[in-house]
Amino acid sequence: MWRRRADARRQRPVDFGAFVRRAGAAGRLVVQPRMGFGDPQQMRAGLIAAKNADATTVGTLTLDSYTRVGELDAVTTALREGIALNGYPVVSHPPATTAAVLDGVRDASFPVQVRHGSATPIDIFWSLLRLGLNATEGGPVSYCLPYGRTPLADGVKNWEACCALYRRLHDAGIEPHLETFGGCMMGQLCPPSQLVAISFLEAMFFAQHGIRSLSLSYAQQTDPGQDREAVRALGRLCRELLPTHNWHIVIYAYMGVYPETYRGAHHLLGRAAELAVTTGAQRLIVKTVAESRRIPTVAENVLALEYADAVARRTPAPPGVSGTSGGEVDSETYAEARALVDAVLCLDDDIGRALLAAFRRGYLDVPYCVHPDNAGRARSYIGADGRLRWADLGRLPLRGIAEQQPTRKIGSADLLKDLFHIRRMYDDPAAALDSATTPLLRG
Repeated sequence: MWRRRADARRQRPVDFGAFVRRAGAAGRLVVQPRMGFGDPQQMRAGLIAAKNADATTVGTLTLDSYTRVGELDAVTTALREGIALNGYPVVSHPPATTAAVLDGVRDASFPVQVRHGSATPIDIFWSLLRLGLNATEGGPVSYCLPYGRTPLADGVKNWEACCALYRRLHDAGIEPHLETFGGCMMGQLCPPSQLVAISFLEAMFFAQHGIRSLSLSYAQQTDPGQDREAVRALGRLCRELLPTHNWHIVIYAYMGVYPETYRGAHHLLGRAAELAVTTGAQRLIVKTVAESRRIPTVAENVLALEYADAVARRTPAPPGVSGTSGGEVDSETYAEARALVDAVLCLDDDIGRALLAAFRRGYLDVPYCVHPDNAGRARSYIGADGRLRWADLGRLPLRGIAEQQPTRKIGSADLLKDLFHIRRMYDDPAAALDSATTPLLRG
C-alpha cells in the first residue's frame, strides 16, 4: 500500500488535497467511503477499518441529517434517549469525544474529510475549526438547490461566511481543503456540461474567498464516453482558469437509482474506477452493493474500497494522462461547459453575485430541480446512444453550441424510464448471467 506513517500528535493535519495529489503522482487512486455513525465507538471502528483496507484510502465523517438542517435539539434528544442517528453529530458531541474518535487514526497517512450536505453550515464549520478538521465539501449552489428551500442568496452568504471562518486555520499553519459538490447536482439526469460548469464555478467561488486547496467533483452519469469528455473538460477548465495548482478531481460512483444485483452494482462501481484512472482523476467516492436497499455496513464499505482499488490498479492510464495534465480536446462537453462558465463569469466580478444573476436569468438551470430559485425551464433526457442530452435549453446560453434538436416534451413516463435506465442496464445482464449459472452451481 502507498502509505506514509506519522504520529498525529506531533504534527498538524496533513493538507488533504496535497495528500491526494501525492498518491496520484505515485500512480495510486485514492478511494473513499461514504461513512457516518452516531455512536463514537462505531465511528472510530469504521475509520480504522477504512484505514486498514487493502487500498489507498482516506476517511470520512458523514454527518447526520438533523445536524445537516440545524435541528440540534433533535440530536440532543436522540443522544440522550439512545436513538440511532444516520451520521456523526460533530456539532453535538463534545470536542473531546471527537478527538478520541480520531486519536491515532487520523494522521499523515490517513486524512479525514467531513461530509455534511448543509446549506446553513456555520455551526458545522465552527466545530471543524475547533477540532482542526481541515477537509470538508459542499458549495453555495450544490448544497442549496437540491436539498431544500433555503434561498440561494442565503446559501451564497452562508458559504462566504464559512470560507472566511475556515481560512482561520491558516493562522495555525493548517491548510483547509474544500471540495465542490457541484458536479453531483440532483445525482442524475443533469447533462454533464452543466455539472462541469457548476463544479468549476464553485471552485472559483472558494478560491475567490481564500481557499487554496480544492477538489472538484463529478458524478458518473449514463455514458462512459460522455463521462470521459466531462472529466477531461473539468480538468482543462482548471488548468486554464483556476488560480491555484493545489487541486484534483474526485469521481462519484453513480448517485442515481442504483443496481440491486451484486454483479450489477460491482460492474457499475468498476466503471467508475476505470473512469477515474482513464481521465487522470485522483480520488473516487465509492458506493456499495447495499446502496439500493439500506445504509451499508463497515464491512460492505471496505469491500467496495478494495474492489474499486483492484479495478483501478489493473486499468492502464492512457499516455499523457496523469494528475493535472491531459490532452486538450474541444469536445462537445467542453464547448458547452466553457460557454456556461464564460457567460456566468461575465455577469459580475464577484462570483457569488454572478451565480445569483445566472440563476435569475436562467443561464444556469438544473433540470427537474424544483427549488424556487431554479428557473425550471431546461429539460434533459437519455438519448438512444445512452448520452444525456438537452430536451429543452430554456434560457441556457447554449444556442448554436449544444447539439440542436427540436424541443422535446418529457412526460412522467419518459422521466421514470430515464431514472431507472442505469439500474436496468446493469441489473438485467447480471440477472440473466446469474440465472444461466445457477443450475451449474447447483450441479
